[in-house]
Parts: sequence; structure tokens; C-alpha cells
Amino acid sequence: MKKRTFTCGLDAAIDIMGGKWKGLILFSLAEGPLRFGELRRSVPGISERVLILQLREMEGSGLVHREVYHQVPPKVEYSLTDFGQSLNTAMAPLGEWGEEHMERIESLHR
Repeated sequence: MKKRTFTCGLDAAIDIMGGKWKGLILFSLAEGPLRFGELRRSVPGISERVLILQLREMEGSGLVHREVYHQVPPKVEYSLTDFGQSLNTAMAPLGEWGEEHMERIESLHR
């Protein structure tokens, strides 16, 4: 029998989300595929290196699809997989909660 590594579903979801940037990347890709530069501009504050690392992790976990177009100049687009779209849907209520309580949360960090 395989040993479970998570104590609950929330534990598993947080594991795949890990960190600050993945949620913002998922949110940016919700409207459709984006090229790397477009994606970087849509996630303020993220460095190129961190975006590359996060995209690799997300591709590895099946959240993001990377499509390479063999043309000159080279073109690469990132899009959400069905798995990534389902996570975005699950995160929507959390985003709404954050919007509703943003002032209170910001006041905690002053």
C-alpha cells in the first residue's frame, strides 16, 4: 500500500501552489495563452529567473503547457492545462475573499 504524503486536500493543494508567484501566473494565464514576455509583464515584480523556474515547476506538475513554435524568430507560448484551469477555478473564492478583506490584510503589514 502506498503511504500518503498529505494530511488533507488543502495540504496537497498548497503543495502544488507553493509560494507567492504560481497563483499570479495561473491568474494571468486564465484569459488564454501568453508568450514569456507578455507573462512577465502581467506578473509585476517577478524576475525573469524566478518566472522561468516557476514555469518549469508548473509544467512539471501538469498545471501549464509550453508550446514551442519552430519558426524564426522562435516563439513559445504558455497556457493552462485542464488541471491548471481546475486549480484556477478552485482559487477563485479565495481571491474573492482576499479582495473583500484587502484593506484589513494590508493594515497588518504596516
